[in-house]
Formats: sequence, structure tokens, C-alpha cells
Amino acid sequence: MKATVKIMLKNGVLDPQGKAIEHALGSLGFDGVDSVRQGKIIELDLAANTSEAQVKDMCEKLLANPVIEDYEILMVA
Repeated sequence: MKATVKIMLKNGVLDPQGKAIEHALGSLGFDGVDSVRQGKIIELDLAANTSEAQVKDMCEKLLANPVIEDYEILMVA
């Protein structure tokens, strides 16, 4: 079983890396980019009996900072 966890900063939290990417794209001539939010993807190979609740617990305790980050879990058998 596999789980993919997408982690993004919550709306309203400053994203300096996203701002730097936005600026760099403009400097390279890519017009029309209004804003950039940077995040991370974590892929987990799991035992077949691992539940989504267990992955959520992993996110809450280690993978994400729930104070400033939102996350989504996609479980694939």
C-alpha cells in the first residue's frame, strides 16, 4: 500500500520560498504568474494493514506542522 501526503502552508501564512520562485519566474520573462505557493509531497510505502488514521497520526506528529500547514492524504492499494 502507498500513501501520498501533500503538504502546503495555510492561506495567510507567509511563503518566502513561493515569493522567491515568483520573483525568479518574472526575472526569467515568465509574465502572468500572479502568485506562487510552494509545498512538499511525501510518498510512503506502507504495510497493507496501515490505515488512513495512522497516516493522519504520522502527519500530525511529524510530517506536517498543523499550526501553519494543511495536508491531504491519498491512499492507494
